[in-house]
Amino acid sequence: MDSESLAAAGLLAAMSRAAASLAELRHPFVRSEPFSYFFPPAGARAGTVFTLPDGREVSFAVSIVASGGAFQVDGAASAEGEALLDLPSRTTSGIRDGIALLDDYAAELVSSAARLIDQLLEELV
Repeated sequence: MDSESLAAAGLLAAMSRAAASLAELRHPFVRSEPFSYFFPPAGARAGTVFTLPDGREVSFAVSIVASGGAFQVDGAASAEGEALLDLPSRTTSGIRDGIALLDDYAAELVSSAARLIDQLLEELV
């Protein structure tokens, strides 16, 4: 396999890891639904949406976009468009840096999910 194929395989593996870790997010009192999709021209997004008892949707998601020889990585947790945790959008020139950032952002969202959902549930009572 050439270096470009290895890079593509590494990116696919990283996105699969991120999708899997976010899909495993659960909360005992809130329904959740994982999602993942590709978007043009060369991007992918993965995450999980929780539906609170009051109907609000809370999303935890990461995305990576390849454009112009660089990779833009984003990660956020939001409730109905309001940012709960907004990780800075970062652009890297190397695939390895993009993969590392994607892994870091997914881990940050996973580690923050229970706390953020509990805070939103406490606001309901």
